[in-house]
Amino acid sequence: MEPTPDQGLADGFERLWTPHRLTYVVGPGHGDDDCPFCVVPGLPDAEGLVVARGEHVYAVLNLYPYNPGHLMAVPYRHVADYTALTAEETVELAAFTQRAMRTVRTASGAHGFNIGMNQGSVAGAGIAAHLHQHVVPRWGGDTNFMPVVGRTKVLPQLLTDTRERLAEAWEAVGAG
Repeated sequence: MEPTPDQGLADGFERLWTPHRLTYVVGPGHGDDDCPFCVVPGLPDAEGLVVARGEHVYAVLNLYPYNPGHLMAVPYRHVADYTALTAEETVELAAFTQRAMRTVRTASGAHGFNIGMNQGSVAGAGIAAHLHQHVVPRWGGDTNFMPVVGRTKVLPQLLTDTRERLAEAWEAVGAG
C-alpha cells in the first residue's frame, strides 16, 4: 500500500506522533507571554509544578520527565543563551543545581545525575528561547526494556506527588 502524502514516505521507521507536545515546545506564539517558563512563575507552586523559588531562578519539575524527580533550574528572565545571564543569575542557577541534586538524593536516593542544558534548537532544546538547566536523577539499573520494546516510560509517582515530596525535601536540605 502506497502512503498518502500526509503519511510521508515509507522508510522502515515507526514513529510515535505526539502533536499535543507542539504547544509545549513552541507555544501558541513566540513571545515571552507564550513561553511556558515565563508563565509558570505566575502560577501557584502546585499548579506550575514549582519546587522552589529564588530571587533570580526557580526550580520546576519537567512536565515530560526522563526519570522520576527530573528537575529544571530556570531563570525568571526570558533569556536564551547562557552567556547572556547576569553574574547573579549564573551564581543562583549553579546554587539551585547543587541544591536540586542534594534534594533529590535526600528524597529518593539517586545514585547519580545527568546535568546539562541544550543551547539552541539544533542542540536539542525543546524550548530554545528560554534557558533551563536539566537535573536528571539516575539510579543503577534505571533503564529497562519498557522504553525500547514497549515505547513506554514508567514513572512510579504522579508529578504532583513528586513536586510535594521534593518541595518538602528542598526546605529540609537547606542552602547547604
